[in-house]
Amino acid sequence: MPGSFLRSTVFAALLPAAVSAQAQWQLDNDASSLSFVTIKAEHVGEVHSFDRLSGSISEEGVADITIELASINTLIPIRDERMQNLLFETNLFPEARLGAELDIGGFEALEPGGSATATIGFDLSMRGQSNSYQAEVRVTRLADNGIQATTLKPILVIANSFDLVRGVEALREIAGLPSISNTVPVSFTVVFRGGD
Repeated sequence: MPGSFLRSTVFAALLPAAVSAQAQWQLDNDASSLSFVTIKAEHVGEVHSFDRLSGSISEEGVADITIELASINTLIPIRDERMQNLLFETNLFPEARLGAELDIGGFEALEPGGSATATIGFDLSMRGQSNSYQAEVRVTRLADNGIQATTLKPILVIANSFDLVRGVEALREIAGLPSISNTVPVSFTVVFRGGD
């Protein structure tokens, strides 16, 4: 999973028009989540997540989200350590990032409680490599001055896109497994607050 994170003018279209170009939105970590599914031994699926996300949408419309890879949470401490050390190598590559440049102005506002769907493009950067993806999301205007974006379909991330195949193989060997899939479905819900 899962440099730069989220690029989309469509996503910007779903931000409230009431937000001025000078507003800044901050990611609410407690209300946000990013998870992915691994498949091992051909048929065994497990859901993992990251506990620490941070980010903002700047006054210029630049959206940036940082994933702290050491915050991987698999519900098994020894597996967390193995993924930190063998897969992500967090001592060398502590972060992954999503990035986008948003065109905030010129769009109609969503009313509180209102939502809309869109296909957004974003860049995912990790281990010095960056790849572009698209996600179908539902964006909702929250009553407490927030915006929530949730994936409607998982995003498929392939290990060899970020030089993670050796790490996957190291995990497979140390766990004594016949296989671990190199493709993982990723889902997220991100909440930004602010913009006064």
